[in-house]
Amino acid sequence: MRILVIIDKAPYGDWRGREALDMAFSLAAFDQPVSILFREAGVNWLRPGHHSEPLGQKNVEKQLGAAGIFGVEALLAEQKALERYQLDEACLNAAAQAVAPDAAFFDQYDHVVCL
Repeated sequence: MRILVIIDKAPYGDWRGREALDMAFSLAAFDQPVSILFREAGVNWLRPGHHSEPLGQKNVEKQLGAAGIFGVEALLAEQKALERYQLDEACLNAAAQAVAPDAAFFDQYDHVVCL
C-alpha cells in the first residue's frame, strides 16, 4: 500500500501542512511506504533559509530534515508550482526532486491524502 501525502499550503499561517507532515511521519514510522508531494504554495516548504523564530513556530527545514529518519520514501515538488514561486531544483531542500504529476503519477499510489 503506497501513500502520497500532499502539502499544498504555505509553511506558516495554516496548520494543515504541519498536520499533513505529522501524518506522513507517523505513517513512515510504522513502515508504511509514504511520499510527500509539495504543490501550489506548499513548495515554499522546500525553500531554504526559513526564519520561524519570530513566529514562535518550529523551523520547517529542520522538520523536513527528519523525513529520512522517519522513513519517508521521497520529497517531491510540483514543477509548475516551482516555476510559479520562482524556485528551481538548485535552491530546493537537497532531498527534494521536481516532478510533473499527471494521472499516471497518481495511479502509482494506493491512497492520496490532502488536508
